[in-house]
Amino acid sequence: MKTIFPSKQFIFPCLATIGAGILGIWASVSAEPQSPPSFTKVKNSAEFKLQGKGEPSMLDQKEELPGQRVIIGSKDDRIPMTSRDYPWSAIGKIEGISAEGSGYSCTGTLISEDVALTNAHCVVNPKTGKVSQAIAFEPNLINGVVKSKNDVAYATNVYYGTDFKNGDLADYANDWAILKLNKPIGKKYGYLGWKSLPSSTLVGDTKKFALVGYSGDFPDPKIRGLETYTAGKSMTAGVHLECSILRRQNNLLYHNCDTNHGASGGAIIGNLNGKYYIFALHSGSNEVNGLLLNRAVEMSRLDEWLQGN
Repeated sequence: MKTIFPSKQFIFPCLATIGAGILGIWASVSAEPQSPPSFTKVKNSAEFKLQGKGEPSMLDQKEELPGQRVIIGSKDDRIPMTSRDYPWSAIGKIEGISAEGSGYSCTGTLISEDVALTNAHCVVNPKTGKVSQAIAFEPNLINGVVKSKNDVAYATNVYYGTDFKNGDLADYANDWAILKLNKPIGKKYGYLGWKSLPSSTLVGDTKKFALVGYSGDFPDPKIRGLETYTAGKSMTAGVHLECSILRRQNNLLYHNCDTNHGASGGAIIGNLNGKYYIFALHSGSNEVNGLLLNRAVEMSRLDEWLQGN
């Protein structure tokens, strides 16, 4: 597996629950003649019509780093995601309205022209089991701006791997969801493929992966070097380059990519034979043998559902 991500490593605690999101996108939508569409859960995977079927688009791929490193304390390895180029362009911010009417945000990645991958807990509330009212996907959001307002897409159909009925950690092994979008924005922004590789290949201090997420604490324009990110926290993604998947335990992967609230649903990506793939899906954090570690969902979970329908 090719390494293109120069950085350091550090295990950063990240809670699994959904944090409060910014509802700017919904405020602008409310002024438009049409309201965002509501969505329904589908049963048959064929309804998603995944064009790539696990393979990425090759949209003018570039390997330049997505921004310049700034020092943020002594342990945070994230840098602002400032690139509009593929593959980074395929990653976006998810803003939703919960069943109770509150706003929240997550991260998602295009895996087809009109399908995005994220966490199940970005679609259904793990505590109540209630599904969100509406979900928007803002592709390649940088400093609060997308290339065009017309590129903001809305979920019309969803499937989530778990509804958290068991109420335990085992539920999070299936903490994934896919969103059918109302626009084929992947034609413009590209989409990533995914690979289900054995843990023996993924696990180790390899420094071959990157995680991009719209964390609620980053970038902070009050911090030196981040003053230009005037839109504020969670309005530009942070990327930890060259992090690692360190272990597999209880059907979950554990990694050391820096994250925080809002990075839920962020893809752990890498370059395999010159193409970019998702190798795991960040899900949150939990204690493992007394240590608080970041966890991720294996991509085999998505494959199993697609093959079983």
